[in-house]
Amino acid sequence: MKILLACATFLALIFSALGAPAEDEVISLPGLKKQPPWKQYSGYLQASGSRRLHYWFIESANNPKSDPLALWMNGGPGCSSVFGLLSENGPYRVQEDGLTLEYNPQSWNSVANMLYLEAPAGVGFSYSDDKNYTTDDDQVAKDNYLALKDFFAKFPEFATNEFFITGESYGGIYVPTLSVLVMEDTSFNFQGFAIGNGVSSRELLEDSIIYFAYYHGLIGKEEWLSLLSVCCGGDGTDCKFLTKSQTSAPCYDEVTRVNDVIHGGSFDVYNLYNLCAGGVTSYSQKHAAILDWAFDVPPPPGARSRRKSVGSSVNKSATCTNDTALTTYTNLPEVRTALHIPTNVQKWQNCVDYGTNWYTRIYNDTSKFYYQLLNGGVVKPRGMWHYMDERGQKQVAGFVKTFDRITYATVRGSGHMVPTDRPRPALVMFTNFVRNSPFA
Repeated sequence: MKILLACATFLALIFSALGAPAEDEVISLPGLKKQPPWKQYSGYLQASGSRRLHYWFIESANNPKSDPLALWMNGGPGCSSVFGLLSENGPYRVQEDGLTLEYNPQSWNSVANMLYLEAPAGVGFSYSDDKNYTTDDDQVAKDNYLALKDFFAKFPEFATNEFFITGESYGGIYVPTLSVLVMEDTSFNFQGFAIGNGVSSRELLEDSIIYFAYYHGLIGKEEWLSLLSVCCGGDGTDCKFLTKSQTSAPCYDEVTRVNDVIHGGSFDVYNLYNLCAGGVTSYSQKHAAILDWAFDVPPPPGARSRRKSVGSSVNKSATCTNDTALTTYTNLPEVRTALHIPTNVQKWQNCVDYGTNWYTRIYNDTSKFYYQLLNGGVVKPRGMWHYMDERGQKQVAGFVKTFDRITYATVRGSGHMVPTDRPRPALVMFTNFVRNSPFA
């Protein structure tokens, strides 16, 4: 027993000496009236070559030693996970003045240690010494994997914590491709992954956007019937709009017109029922929305593209959204200093061209990755799941269907960014996930 205790003490001293890099600790975060009780770190993780990925690690407010560790990634490709931290599921929310922060009572770090990674290189504060930002789905997965290896080398005391990979939007590509690499490496205590509103199938996504537009009243019945006529012989049961638009010029034109209604500057593309931030604008004049997929396909042979080219001066955010306050805050000199961002690193942007102009999308469908990671059939049929609201009353959070190793849950009344629109149900959903609790 004495030998075991001595070994345990010795190992504890080693981990204490090697863990939690002091040079990365954020001692004081600007904009807060009172500094948090938890520890947090910001710095860089080594990816392939000279690529350095910025991370922001926030320890659990509960019990960091025993609580799980979750990686969070935003999508794009080309959008920053710091956006998710400061406007979705992190412990802080940037206020409208762009100078101050308020605490988020529904922060996911109430139940888990949260690691936010800005990827690929060139996004947010991440960079590459050689300025080569050309990448693709597989390279991003490899770089993120290497960054995780570096993270656990910096923080070996968290190596035994249960580890989860989470993300949203183009995270539907990032998360499963990375998860396969992590699953094959037994040094990770990998327990599972979660994807919010993720890109998993290009065909299903593009086709469903058209159905969404009609059934939400964005186009009228005449337009709908015309669309069905030229794209699927008048049958709207299961129309393959994407496939047909690549071979039929009339279908391409009709589909593009519908898509322009959705992304044309009149609606918040992430939440249809939100007000348009800044007022209704012209898509072609002010915005070059970076969206997962929005019929960014070439026209069929002989047809002329209706897409307009945009310059580097346009707003890279989606129409009817406003990230001015967040952009202002992250680029404050005192914030960059607190986060240990080198002076030669680019200014922070929510979404940048690096991820789209120099990014090759390899996977139009990620089914094969899910097949590697999951198996089994339906265990519980579709039903409602609930949460307790601020008054302690039970409310319907959404609907859920459980399979052998995967749970599909919807969140009632939310747009694309669930932690922003419905923070309390989102936290309950995340808690159920990391604790393997049933959705009841």
